[in-house]
Amino acid sequence: MAPKQKKKSSRGKKRPKPVLAASEDMEPVNMESMGHPEIYPLVLTTKTQEIFNCRIDEDVTDEQPYKLIKKEDIFEDLRNRAAVSDFHPVKKIVQEYPGNELLLVYDKDFKYGLNFYLIATEEGKENYLNPPEVPEEQEEYKEHIPEDVYIYKPPVSKPWVSLGSEKEIEEESVTESTKQITYMISRKRSEFGAPIKFSDQNASSVKDAYIECTAYPDKNFTLKQLEKDVGMQVIPQIKDISTQTKWTYPKNATTQYYPREFSEEEKETLKQSKPLVDFLNNASVSVEIALQQNEIMNTFIDDWKYLAEEEGTFGDKTDTYLKEYQSFTDLHSPMEKMITCVSWHPTIYGLIAVSVAVRLSFEDRVHFSDKLLLQPSLILFWSFSDPIHPQLMLESPDDIFCFKFCPSDPNIIAGGCINGQIVMWDITAHADRIENIKAGGSRSKRATLKPMFLLEPESNKEAMYIRHCAVSSIENGHKKVITDIHWLSDTFEINRMGSVFENRSGICCQLVTCSADCTICFWDIRPQKPLTPQTTEKKKEESIEIPFDVPSTFLHLDLSWKPLTKVRLSKGETSLDHCPTKISLNEDHLLCKTQAQSKTEKAEEMNPYHNLESGMANLLKPIDDFCTKFFVGTEEGEVIYTDWKMEKDPETGRLMSKKPVSHHTIHDGTVHTIQRSPFYNDIILTVGGWNVAIWKEGVMMASVNHYFEREVKHLEYVEQRKKIREQEKKEMELEMAKKKVKTYQKSKEQMQAELKMDYENYLELEKTVLINLGLIKVTEKGSYMEVM
Repeated sequence: MAPKQKKKSSRGKKRPKPVLAASEDMEPVNMESMGHPEIYPLVLTTKTQEIFNCRIDEDVTDEQPYKLIKKEDIFEDLRNRAAVSDFHPVKKIVQEYPGNELLLVYDKDFKYGLNFYLIATEEGKENYLNPPEVPEEQEEYKEHIPEDVYIYKPPVSKPWVSLGSEKEIEEESVTESTKQITYMISRKRSEFGAPIKFSDQNASSVKDAYIECTAYPDKNFTLKQLEKDVGMQVIPQIKDISTQTKWTYPKNATTQYYPREFSEEEKETLKQSKPLVDFLNNASVSVEIALQQNEIMNTFIDDWKYLAEEEGTFGDKTDTYLKEYQSFTDLHSPMEKMITCVSWHPTIYGLIAVSVAVRLSFEDRVHFSDKLLLQPSLILFWSFSDPIHPQLMLESPDDIFCFKFCPSDPNIIAGGCINGQIVMWDITAHADRIENIKAGGSRSKRATLKPMFLLEPESNKEAMYIRHCAVSSIENGHKKVITDIHWLSDTFEINRMGSVFENRSGICCQLVTCSADCTICFWDIRPQKPLTPQTTEKKKEESIEIPFDVPSTFLHLDLSWKPLTKVRLSKGETSLDHCPTKISLNEDHLLCKTQAQSKTEKAEEMNPYHNLESGMANLLKPIDDFCTKFFVGTEEGEVIYTDWKMEKDPETGRLMSKKPVSHHTIHDGTVHTIQRSPFYNDIILTVGGWNVAIWKEGVMMASVNHYFEREVKHLEYVEQRKKIREQEKKEMELEMAKKKVKTYQKSKEQMQAELKMDYENYLELEKTVLINLGLIKVTEKGSYMEVM
């Protein structure tokens, strides 16, 4: 048995070298050489001590330094933690152990090199738990053995085995995380020892001559004031007026006055006045909406200032000033759909319409076509007062990708499907469900629209599904998805040739659509007059029974609606065509009639959309000076300016589309927005890819050339005038120099004359003084004689 060697603990003390080593690939070393073949030292971590309830100084102490561990618990730990288990080095010993419990002993003094050791035999466990009695002779013999006897044994080198301590060393060690920057300053060898000369130079003229250290705000040292005590006092309104006056020396002055206030009688009179009541009724809604917007977004943020600053971190929440105000969730439909078109209701505030479609590719849509037919395609009407339950649901035969409210009657809606069909809805019967109109007074004829997000939600939560009134013929319409749809103005209409005529009906009766099949179609919602009149018996045979919940407004269009005319966007030089995505006509921004006006019209006369049997008129007044050109955006990022009027082919006599007036490739992606300015009808904004472009209708690549030529001539004229002015300046400088020389010469002659006159005056004075003193006498002849 080896002599006792005291070991120090691993925390805060020097860790002893392991006496025994064991790895996963080798058998654990027994203590046979030391006289104890049944002992196998182990290192038990804190986690293992907690699992087997053998925590040092708590479960195992100096009084009871052992613990019996069941063989099944060790196997369970090996299955859970595998090679991470501290019993993995003695896995084979545990499997061959004959008993059910193994004895684990706490080696406090590291007698066998580690903090625990396992006794792998029943005999050794029994000898440890019940040690044999030592004879008295041996005890007496032990007493005679001197304690100072020490037998030296040279250390034996053993292979080092990692027990996981290097990870803790790496975590506790200090390492450099940033790369060090090194600057080297050198001089030429010929200038060694020479005196240093400092001079000024332009930093931009010499490369690498300076290092710029720009200032930047350090957010780590920015202190934000969370609370602040502020005192305020209400005072009358102060007016400061200044005028351009003659400057005088400032002086202190005070003026005392009192504000003008209304008397009680005047206040009562103003409260009952009609102009004040009308003003409050008109301004209250705008003020409430402005207050709502102030809650949504901070209007006092300087966006230009924050736009120039660098972003501190990606996705910093403090940089987001536009906050989400409202979100809408449909509990009846699945959430895998995408929004294809969004539009505010044109006359009711707080009501929004959204069309949704399944997010699938063309191949997946064809593959799952049977399942898609079972799912409804909807346009949802959402109110700000109820973000969970939609107010209306418009059903469609297929997914809607664009829709528009009718400017003449907001209850009429037209939409374009993914399969190329046009769908019409009439929600007049359900208008009371969504409209909220309150009169400003009993005598006032003007109606005030109340925002729906300021009203209380309705108690009726049932979903209202509305079927479509009519759908176009799939054989004669577009062949691909309809990408944009617009109502034509109620002031004009067109015929098959594309000619413009006066609209006598006074309502919007025609539509224009564009599709990915490279065509633009014009549609008329009125019935086209048949070539041959039909008998009443034939009409009765063809009559179809209409469901009670579907209005008969557009029954004459259902499944037989054909486009009035088609315009094909041909590239001309090739057989390919342009693929339109958005269009913009000259009369795009139309004002819709309010619900109050529509109610008045219903009371006075029948709704004109319910009486379309008259069909298209034959005799109409043509409009010759009407602009029939419009803008088109394509998938290739082109902006095309073309004409919808048809022309006859001189060879075949067939109607054909005109060639585009101009087309420009500006955008680097699909054009998804073409919008006219609400203030200037000839200014157009296009958005596509990463570019935004602004156009002016009527300005082509010839007008621009004329503009450039005019500017070049202007520059040449400026250069010529500059030379003339320089010549005139030189002549003026020469004249000024000559004038200066003449002035200088004249002043010199005057100075000489003045000096001469002064000298003569001095001589006269001198003679007079000498005569008075008697030093000089005057003779009879007038000469002077000097007297000594």
